[in-house]
Amino acid sequence: MSQAESAAEPAERITFWPLTDVGRVRDHNEDSFLVDKKLNLFIVADGMGGHAAGEVASQVAARTVRDVLAQSRDMLHEFEAGHGGIGRHDILRLLESAVQQACSAVYNEGQEDESKRGMGTTIDALLLIGSRGFIAHVGDSRVYLYRQSAVHQLTEDHSLINELLKRGRLSREQIEKLQYKNAVTRAVGVYESVEVDTLDFDVLKGDRFLLASDGLTGYLEEAELSRLFAETPEDKLSQRFIDLANERGGKDNITAIVVKVPDAESGVDRLAREVNLKLEVLHKMPLFRHLTYQELVRVLNITEVRTYDPDQVIVEEGDEGDELFIVLTGQVRVHSGEAVLVRLGPGQHLGEMALVDKAPRSASVSADEKAKMLVIRRREFFDIIRKDHAIAVKLLWSFLGVLTERLRTTNARLGEATDKKGEDLTDALLADSE
Repeated sequence: MSQAESAAEPAERITFWPLTDVGRVRDHNEDSFLVDKKLNLFIVADGMGGHAAGEVASQVAARTVRDVLAQSRDMLHEFEAGHGGIGRHDILRLLESAVQQACSAVYNEGQEDESKRGMGTTIDALLLIGSRGFIAHVGDSRVYLYRQSAVHQLTEDHSLINELLKRGRLSREQIEKLQYKNAVTRAVGVYESVEVDTLDFDVLKGDRFLLASDGLTGYLEEAELSRLFAETPEDKLSQRFIDLANERGGKDNITAIVVKVPDAESGVDRLAREVNLKLEVLHKMPLFRHLTYQELVRVLNITEVRTYDPDQVIVEEGDEGDELFIVLTGQVRVHSGEAVLVRLGPGQHLGEMALVDKAPRSASVSADEKAKMLVIRRREFFDIIRKDHAIAVKLLWSFLGVLTERLRTTNARLGEATDKKGEDLTDALLADSE
């Protein structure tokens, strides 16, 4: 089933190319897509249940999500206009509520019709509002972002194969032999409620998105996606994806929506430069270097940019610390009184241990020149750790690495100091014996 109000719009608007295909093995299509160009809403749903129940589940879920968002159109407009106190968290809650209502609708329909009992569907909903993107995700369909010649997967599969890989229980070669490796661990409508993954992020000029069911993603690797985005015109890309999946077996229904954000009028715009800089400095930090792009975006969402004038105090020696600072632009000095201990430039950071303890600051920090700092507060940092187990494990190991390196450095300095003291004592004894 497909619903789209139109295909490509004029160049200054967001454009899209949706397509679905039954594949080469199935006799009916249980995938659905929905596009609402007025809302800039794009949905892919992959139904399951057999006897046409999967098709019903995917249709009901997609329509319900769209209807819930359409009823809150004023709220979406207020967010885009910056009025009414509507924030990004309000939009994320609205999206999650829309998927939960879809889950109830599918479940209730299954209870009323015994032949459809147990039906369910994956769902990926992408909502674009101004320069902000929002995703709601359940199941193993995917949303990809193509930005500056690189592809990033913005969703994580809720599937048996992904769970086994994450936990390191089996190798990919062993998993390929499993009978139920494609089973999903979350689906809309199988039960009355479902856990929904949500994500919001900056949308940049020239961004491309792909929403796809696993009938396509099961045949493609990210490296190949980058090449296809680079080589294929957007208006031919969805058909190219469908053709590739069919050429490689077409064992499942295949759905793809390609979405294009208009290019910047002249080169890279200010927002793009700022977002790229933030992601770059975060990724280079030892604490965050093992995070995926999606996980880095989650960290980026809790950051704040602060600007400091020359000689303005950033951190006061002796104050309780609860923030990590990363230099984006300019230069700052770390000092005790008037004695300068070190100067830090773009990409360098200070205070990462303040994220885990409340020890007083051991030195002051002031701006040498006008400087922009990226700031992460302990409270928001712990919120991420509580909510995302995968990020928590990676950050724990990174913290251990930072502490280990500091201990090695301290031990080396103590060893040098001990050796120096021993040499001084030996020189003194030799002098006395003479």
